[in-house]
Amino acid sequence: MQKILIVEDEKAISGVLHSILSDELPDYHFEIAEDGLEGYKYIEKEDFALVISDIKMPKLSGTELLKQTLQVKPDTTFLMISGHADIDTAVRCLKEGAYDFISKPIDINRLITSVKNALDKGNLQKDNKHLKQENNQLKKKVNKKYQMIGNSAALKRIQDIIDKVAPSDARVMITGPNGAGKELVAHAIHSQSERSRGPMVEVNCAAIPSELIESELFGHVKGSFTGAIKDKSGKFEQANGGTIFLDEIGDMSLVAQAKVLRVLQESKVSPVGSDKENKVDVRVIAATNKNLTKEIEAGKFREDLFHRLSVIEINVPSLNDRREDIPLLVEYFTQVIANETGSSPKKFDEKSIRALQQFDWTGNIRELRNVVERLIILGADPVTCLLYTSPSPRDRG
Repeated sequence: MQKILIVEDEKAISGVLHSILSDELPDYHFEIAEDGLEGYKYIEKEDFALVISDIKMPKLSGTELLKQTLQVKPDTTFLMISGHADIDTAVRCLKEGAYDFISKPIDINRLITSVKNALDKGNLQKDNKHLKQENNQLKKKVNKKYQMIGNSAALKRIQDIIDKVAPSDARVMITGPNGAGKELVAHAIHSQSERSRGPMVEVNCAAIPSELIESELFGHVKGSFTGAIKDKSGKFEQANGGTIFLDEIGDMSLVAQAKVLRVLQESKVSPVGSDKENKVDVRVIAATNKNLTKEIEAGKFREDLFHRLSVIEINVPSLNDRREDIPLLVEYFTQVIANETGSSPKKFDEKSIRALQQFDWTGNIRELRNVVERLIILGADPVTCLLYTSPSPRDRG
């Protein structure tokens, strides 16, 4: 049961307050303190949904009680009671953080209304706090899914850049080989930004046929092409208020590149088959495993789009360039695989770890994950290097 504390040195007034409010609020338990010091001792011991306090009291004034309480329990809701001569003091209390004040002689109807409003406000704050905690826990789960594992200098350098870039809306170009973790960097930037409240929409530009890429990115209207049986919003509109991640942008057609450039310039999209322009507010993060400078020289990528996207460039190194992270990655993947399969995590002996560190990881972290899973399935506990065989090219994807 939630509690309300009445702090009042005049017993007649505290008795009337208790009698009236206990009838109006039967679901609350009441405590009464005869001065500010006794009231503070109550507050130190337990939490109250509301503190109703007189201003002028012996030992500790209501003003001091308010200040001292909000220093240790800032979410406490205060309702101050003041005489006519204390109005200026009551106003100062409001500035200090009190919810409201009631003048003496007390208007019963105003008192009841103010108390109920104060309790509603306090309950709303608690609900918001609970929702924020749930949201933070959810973010932590998402962040854990996309966390970058390792202590190498290269990884720390990337994290430093992410910490600086994430709070801004600057566009980011992420480069690096396949399987190195470009997607993780993109998710880290989004999750550490203000846009984490909004969606993160991923588009694999290499996986979408060139004739459909415009429809996927910008949407289409019914009848705009064969198979367009209804209106459809594009990825840019779906990402409104959040982030769009254009993965493998080096594989995008020149026609689509021109339209993406226009979106970046004007913050508007025009669905296929429509003259209407829709305003969008998105942060763009792009990634590629290609050398875009060479692609520009070959006429396969627009230089103006490159400069628009590459406000910040982050290069993700290959696993061969951060071999010191392999022990931590193996430990992480072992735990992840154990959680997925519902089994106990296996150990890797020192020889097996050294063997994995010496291997040429052309498929990078993605390949390492596949190898760890293979060794866990086929190997004993602990896993030894004797069981390791080089994966086939098919596994290296």
